[in-house]
Amino acid sequence: MIKHIGIVACSYEGAALCYRIICQEASKLMGQYNHPEITMHTHPFNKYMECIDRNDWDGIANLMVESAKKLAACGSEFAITPDNTIHRVLNKVKGNSPIPWISIIDAVGREIKRRGFTKVGLLGTIYTMQGPVYPDALKKMGIDVIIPSKEDQEMINQVIFDELVYGIISNSSRQRYLMVIEKLKEKGCEGVILGCTEIPLLIAQEGSPLPVFDSTKLLAKEALNFSLTQDPSKIIDPDEHGRHFR
Repeated sequence: MIKHIGIVACSYEGAALCYRIICQEASKLMGQYNHPEITMHTHPFNKYMECIDRNDWDGIANLMVESAKKLAACGSEFAITPDNTIHRVLNKVKGNSPIPWISIIDAVGREIKRRGFTKVGLLGTIYTMQGPVYPDALKKMGIDVIIPSKEDQEMINQVIFDELVYGIISNSSRQRYLMVIEKLKEKGCEGVILGCTEIPLLIAQEGSPLPVFDSTKLLAKEALNFSLTQDPSKIIDPDEHGRHFR
């Protein structure tokens, strides 16, 4: 039975992109115009930012749980959140949620491991780049995570919050991001995690000095696969298989 997907949105651009990818990928597997049921709930983005600004991570967890309860009431059978930063409190959220969750960190880690990489760079918000979530999770998979210099971190963070969350795409910002990826390549990174769900609006595989791990797309695919198979480790990739799921 195909499971109803719940999306706990934080920033609207990342959530909208994830929603769109799920629907686009679903048609490759399920047939033209077809996709699982999807329900999205989002609190005003400023509520999340107010919690982040005062370092109130319990407040963020409460917002996520509130969303999960509303999604469950609408029939969603599991939840995802297309936001890397707030995954910091996912374990706390899981313990209070009426429905299970799929982690964007696990989705990214599984793909890196599948490709056999052991050292990757990480782009994201300051909270993601300086936080423990990716390094701790990927270390357990035998993967080292390298972050940009402090100066580059500040630039990446500024572009996210001043441009990307508003859907502003600047070629000058793209070039600055590509320069950071080039520096990560020089440090021995084999790939780079686009660890903010808005970064794929700016950076794609084409033109990148390193293979990219698009956290938004990987989460969307894993949610779709779980909806169809109920197994988060069983990846049905329409780009590779080119088949329909019946």
